[in-house]
Amino acid sequence: MDEEEYSWKYANLRVLKSVQDFIKKESTSTTAVYPINVPDDLLYQVLKLQGPHNVDQLISHIFKLGLTFWSEKLYNDVFGSEQRLEEFIELVKRRNIKSES
Repeated sequence: MDEEEYSWKYANLRVLKSVQDFIKKESTSTTAVYPINVPDDLLYQVLKLQGPHNVDQLISHIFKLGLTFWSEKLYNDVFGSEQRLEEFIELVKRRNIKSES
């Protein structure tokens, strides 16, 4: 594996780990990106029927579902299998040990 491929896979591994942590903790991140485009009637009807807190929860839930699907595709595109992911993690560990020596 050349250095460019290693760097690309390592960056994607960090992204996947970040997504995994975000989804597991079920907390909000300190980073926010606006605007998010959503169907007008979705917000209006949920707000009308369930209140503003539920609108925020719904948008967060939809985002996390999309993030989950996106990260699964990224995982498959970059690593393809658990075995290939584990092999790459072992490579990262070996490189870290070498650099510490």
